[in-house]
Amino acid sequence: MSEPTSYEIVIRGRATDRLLRPLLDDFTIDHGRHGVTRLVGDIGDPAHLHGVLAYLTSVNAEVVSIVPLPAARTERPEPIRPADPNQPPTTTGVHS
Repeated sequence: MSEPTSYEIVIRGRATDRLLRPLLDDFTIDHGRHGVTRLVGDIGDPAHLHGVLAYLTSVNAEVVSIVPLPAARTERPEPIRPADPNQPPTTTGVHS
């Protein structure tokens, strides 16, 4: 089973909390200054995404965009280790 994907869904206008009540558990809601409402949350699978979109269209919300968000980087980079003085130095680059 794959990991949930975070999405940003933008709808035109200032959607009321009453209208968005079924989505409040899954999304954070931001009423933008440019006459749009942003919903940001995790979508578990395609069926979940289709269900959210079906709900929004059933209440006549005009969906402006649906964008998957890049995954947050949770892994740590490898630490830099000092060179072993007993090993010959390595070089990087392109050799012809």
